[in-house]
Amino acid sequence: MATLDDSRAGAAPWLLSAPALLLFLALLLVPLLLTFMLSFHVFSDIAGVQRGWTIANYLGVLSDPYYGQIFLRTAGLAFAVTILSIALGVPETLVLARMRRPWQSVCLLIVLGPLLISVVVRTLGWQILLGNNGVLNNALQSLHITDEPIRLVFTMTGTIIALTHVLVPFMVMSVWATLQKLDPQVEWAGRSLGAPPLRVFRRVLLPQIMPGVLSGSIIVFALSASAFATPALIGGRRLKVVATAAYDEFLGTLNWPLGASIAVLLLIANVAIVMGCSRLAERRYKHIFD
Repeated sequence: MATLDDSRAGAAPWLLSAPALLLFLALLLVPLLLTFMLSFHVFSDIAGVQRGWTIANYLGVLSDPYYGQIFLRTAGLAFAVTILSIALGVPETLVLARMRRPWQSVCLLIVLGPLLISVVVRTLGWQILLGNNGVLNNALQSLHITDEPIRLVFTMTGTIIALTHVLVPFMVMSVWATLQKLDPQVEWAGRSLGAPPLRVFRRVLLPQIMPGVLSGSIIVFALSASAFATPALIGGRRLKVVATAAYDEFLGTLNWPLGASIAVLLLIANVAIVMGCSRLAERRYKHIFD
């Protein structure tokens, strides 16, 4: 009887999670599998998608310098956004953690509030701010800092700025969750022993918040590498990234197998980089994660 009860207790979590697991399989894994299968289909300009199977789509993407440049541009964009998110999000979170209520709650709501707004709306707002006749250029010319508008729309710089604003809240949330688990007395102990604030931050606080910084970096990198709306609106048609290139193949040339192969390669590259960074971080900061 005890064995039967134990088996039922062991099966209970699986039975309870079965509906969510089936929903996950239906909404995520099945579309990914169909996309993967579509990427091996033959495409004809006249007849469209054919029943045959081929790896020519992958070979064409991997051997074409045009797509190689797009993948490198996407990687550079993701790394730049991740670095800026760390540089802005970590100090911002540390300042928020030292605020007193109710100002802490108000400022935290201001930082995380943009997540409640559609990314398209936020990107359109940045397009207005960064335009040649936008608020930023008008202010710079009014202050006689520049004589002519600075071109920020349809450039990599403008895309990085807008995408960083979109993704910084994810870094703040990750570091904030880590800070809530820390004992503030440890930092004060370092200060009481005569260590300067910079050394206390480098030797005491930074190692403890590194798990949050690393998890936030992984989230920001993955989201920025696969971002579509912001690069499409701010970068335009000339500054293509992998997501917009796949979109163009699907809806522009109607070459669905080629678009699917680009999407699959983006997924593989994204997963490989994220898992590699996670493995290196676990080895480097194993004592912190433990």
